[in-house]
Amino acid sequence: MSAMMTALFGGTAPQWQSREVPVPEPGPGQVLVRARAVALNNADVQQLDGSPAPGTVRRQEYLAGYEFAGDIAATGPGADGVHIGDRVMGTTQGAFAQYVLADHRHIMPIPESLGYDEASALPTGLLTEHGALTRARFRSGRSVLITGATSGIGLIGVQMAKATGAAHVIATTRSPAKEALLRQSGADSVVVTDGHDLTQAVLDATGGEGADVVLDHVGGQIFAGCLPATRVDGHVVNIGRLDGPQATIDLDALSYRHLHVRGVSFGFSRPEALGRVVAAAVEAVMPAVADHRIRPVVDSVHAFDRAHEAANRMRSHQAFGKIVLTVP
Repeated sequence: MSAMMTALFGGTAPQWQSREVPVPEPGPGQVLVRARAVALNNADVQQLDGSPAPGTVRRQEYLAGYEFAGDIAATGPGADGVHIGDRVMGTTQGAFAQYVLADHRHIMPIPESLGYDEASALPTGLLTEHGALTRARFRSGRSVLITGATSGIGLIGVQMAKATGAAHVIATTRSPAKEALLRQSGADSVVVTDGHDLTQAVLDATGGEGADVVLDHVGGQIFAGCLPATRVDGHVVNIGRLDGPQATIDLDALSYRHLHVRGVSFGFSRPEALGRVVAAAVEAVMPAVADHRIRPVVDSVHAFDRAHEAANRMRSHQAFGKIVLTVP
């Protein structure tokens, strides 16, 4: 193993900066992963552009990235159930590097059917969408509304809801051009929100009842429109805020429908809590990943030394799925 590695840092320039730094050593409960591919999330570019997600504010240089796939190169004391050479994917802060330190509870095995590029695009989506469905008390036979469904995480949510028995999956997008992708991913109904009333479209698709479960990746006024589009005693889980964190809601819609509203941000959970979310997702949905019922949609793959191109692709809001960097 080399004593030095290449890593991408942010915080001091408009683009990530490549640095040669020492390879870290795993501490108690940690694994060291030789990364083969890493994936971008909205939070990466928000942070780089100076508009970080809550809880990620840094005022100096930081090691970038949250999502990776590769091979375990070393383990620390207490990292039980994993072995050197295991192919794994996972989540941690500081993933854009040739060697990644991660809590052993925050990694997942890579099914044999997946390559590293695809695997790197899965961990955040799997743990987030399964965790949100769990919080919403989802059961087979229920209807699910997924907003911002053409995001990398949203596409995983569409597939996961269908694979776990949703009777009717309703997906939203701003672009008519992305409707076909959503239907291919398992959506039964697609709502193009630009020029259409979200609430009425969902009510029409559900016979006037509304969706049993809502996974909202958009926030803003889309979140507000989800409340009257939810069935009485239904569940709304806010996951992302692509349209911003502010919304003006109708409290009558909230109260008269007896709605259960929650917010989640698993990436900033306590390590043990995040470990439980990861473990539950592995048990519940990894068989569906292995047999391709759940598969990441990869928009584009970029070389590690062309990370600025990947960031610009994310900023364009034109990506169809996840954006990946290969790690040399």
